[in-house]
Amino acid sequence: MPDAREHLDRGSVSTLSAIRGQTFSVLDDGFVRLIDYMGDDSAIVQAARVSYGAGTKHVQEDRSLIRYLMRHRHTTPFEMCELKLHIRAPMDVWRQWIRHRTASVNEYSTRYSIAIDAAQRTDPGAWRIQSTENRQGSSGFLPHDEGEPLSAAEARIQTEARAVYEGRLAKGIAREQARKDLPLSTYTEAYWKIDLHNLFHFLELRMDKAAQSEIRSYAKIIGESIVANWVPLAWEAFIDYRRNALVLSRIEIDVIASLINGKPDQAQMVADSAGLLQTKKDGALKVNRERTELEEKLHTLGLTVPWI
Repeated sequence: MPDAREHLDRGSVSTLSAIRGQTFSVLDDGFVRLIDYMGDDSAIVQAARVSYGAGTKHVQEDRSLIRYLMRHRHTTPFEMCELKLHIRAPMDVWRQWIRHRTASVNEYSTRYSIAIDAAQRTDPGAWRIQSTENRQGSSGFLPHDEGEPLSAAEARIQTEARAVYEGRLAKGIAREQARKDLPLSTYTEAYWKIDLHNLFHFLELRMDKAAQSEIRSYAKIIGESIVANWVPLAWEAFIDYRRNALVLSRIEIDVIASLINGKPDQAQMVADSAGLLQTKKDGALKVNRERTELEEKLHTLGLTVPWI
């Protein structure tokens, strides 16, 4: 039993303490700001070793233990670390962000306060074209000259919407009603507190190339500028076993094994029997996201796609 008089110092990470309160700019008027944190790499190790009980004397050094926990998805020890951030993001980005329901959140209230007088604007060369293969994604950019009138129209809409909003306030209209026509590009702010396990899940999804560009910009700052300085051993393990790792399905393993054994026809047969090579009337392959992801993994491994 611990000594009731034992004094426990609050753990501190010098590299992280140095950036508390620092504003990291994102997009044109957004930011991420570290407010506070609890725990570090040693807190993860400490929690894991408590759970091991008498077996702790056989546990390897800290880095190996953290990598073991990440590799085998023993997530509870990572929940011993928490991070509190101050976020400013456009409402459409925040709408995606808040879908991660594993954090404690307090958002700026436009029922109580006047809406932030800032809206995200799009550069003429930054208008993305809808992807034909991914209904929720984009592919490529509109030419700069074609984007110029879109950006000009965006600015007019935002300016007019703000003027209408402020006109309602001037008439004494309640803030909760006056706000209803503000565009989703309007910035909002929130305090966001989350444990490291759930933060890694957020980062894995939102740093991915398939994530929307705007929220990916925030995730990149949080991951590379904050988490990497906070828990460097856990961050390294996350990069190795989550961020830059390949997860293979049974079908993918069978395809890859066939290719490694010099049997491309068998690999194609496996993919075909799994329904990945269905064709249209003209003989071209139908769009299949599972097949596309498999093809990307084959390219990553330096293997030839047998059906192309």
